Amino acid sequence: MDSQGVEVEKKYDVGADTEVPALAELPGVARVGEPHVDTLKAVYFDTPDLALASRGITLRRRTGGADAGWHLKLPPEGPAPEGSAVDGPEPGSEGSGSGTEPQRRRELHAPLGQAAVVPDSLQAQLHVYLRGEKVLPVVRLETQRTTYPLYGGDGAHLADLADDRVTAKVQSRGGSPEQQQWREWELELVHGTPDLFPAAAELLAAAGAHPAQHTSKLAKALGAGGTGPQPGPTPDAEPPGKKGPVADLLTAYLAAQIREITANDPGVRLEEPEAVHDLRSATRRSRSALAAYRRLYDDAPVRHLRDELKWLGQVLGEPRDAEVMLDRLRSHAAELPAAPELASVNARLEEELGNTLDTAYRRLQKAMLSERYFGLLDSLEAFRDHPPVRPDGSAPARKAAVKLVAKAAKRLRGAAKTAKASRGGAKHETSLHQVRKDAKRLRHVAESVGPVHGKRAAKVAKAAHGQQKILGDFQDSVVARNLLAKLVAAPDLPEAAASAYITLHTRQVQLAADAEAKYRKARRKSRKLFRRGLQ
Repeated sequence: MDSQGVEVEKKYDVGADTEVPALAELPGVARVGEPHVDTLKAVYFDTPDLALASRGITLRRRTGGADAGWHLKLPPEGPAPEGSAVDGPEPGSEGSGSGTEPQRRRELHAPLGQAAVVPDSLQAQLHVYLRGEKVLPVVRLETQRTTYPLYGGDGAHLADLADDRVTAKVQSRGGSPEQQQWREWELELVHGTPDLFPAAAELLAAAGAHPAQHTSKLAKALGAGGTGPQPGPTPDAEPPGKKGPVADLLTAYLAAQIREITANDPGVRLEEPEAVHDLRSATRRSRSALAAYRRLYDDAPVRHLRDELKWLGQVLGEPRDAEVMLDRLRSHAAELPAAPELASVNARLEEELGNTLDTAYRRLQKAMLSERYFGLLDSLEAFRDHPPVRPDGSAPARKAAVKLVAKAAKRLRGAAKTAKASRGGAKHETSLHQVRKDAKRLRHVAESVGPVHGKRAAKVAKAAHGQQKILGDFQDSVVARNLLAKLVAAPDLPEAAASAYITLHTRQVQLAADAEAKYRKARRKSRKLFRRGLQ
């Protein structure tokens, strides 16, 4: 059975002969349970160039101990909140706990299964990092572990101190494995709170322990084994400053969207709720920002990214749009008066949209295993890390941001005028859809300049989002109306079913009219704000 949890721990380097201190002296610890000994054997998997370890990710298959199986540890989430309780640890964890602060890390487990076959549930988490590469054994560890459980006065299991004597064999390229040995302590919370760590640090330091200089056993083995620099996640860049270059705004915004894409990729593969929506939103934000900032960068890489993001957005949009439409019409159909024909009405909606959703999702899953998708991820990260900035990109961020928002607002005003001038029908609906897209761009540009324009930028983004959302409702009503018109025109449709479809169709027409009225009101309300922009 698969499981997951969050570990909070801190690691210490200790000498081979260092004695474990009297742990019962720790504040809040009433007694120390009977120590127990395990022999843990683990095989760590990665690509030849350590694609996982370079991001602070570990994948292992371990036998022995209470949690034998496959373990996947994802990058550290940062310091544990002061005074917060956490879920119990996964016994034998070895996550990120070096330095002065304990770290939180998400850990997923799967049964042992086959020795060299990564379970599907874990593989789904890894595609976004592996990008088509296969994993193979890179390190083998054998750990003699003595665990000391720490209990509070009420009998609660607060934490475990693991005394580990480790033997590591690193698979070197073209040679025999390199062997290392060391000893370390890990203090990991079970049901205790992080305020246990400061007192423990003093007690363990007095016994001769020092905060570990490695983030995990794997990192120590690879760093000491000559395989390369000690792996770990890339730290986030400093937030853009008001006097810094305007290009920093896009770099920071794009970096945030890449994190969102990476975080939601596994959820799409596992069909988790809202994952497609969230991944699509990050894709759209990235494309909008690149369009707005494009003149500050070399043309070819920006054009390539925009084209590829457009492709991904379309592939994501097909299942998402079908899902939204199915939920919408299910809800509206459920409000119809009970009648025998209602079952056939619902069945036809499920068939029409359910088949579309299933087909689109299969197409999406295939696309997300393609070289094209993985290449897009590589290109986004390359642009973030080495942006092809033109000289104009060095202009002061605060001043240049005003122009970027003003240009996006002007574009929105132009689209709104075009929509107003159109006279109903498909042309008018298409014009309003363009207004929605331009409101979305203004929103995303305003979001991107938030670091240098704060509340004013947030106010513009909020107003643009309001228009975008209203016109999104309008567009959904138009699409639903057209679908229902198609269904009601089907030959040999029973009169009662046709009547139900007509009722649903009429409602969509009214909802579209209501949404357009709301948009006109929102446009009048935000007109002055958008003209002023960030001034």
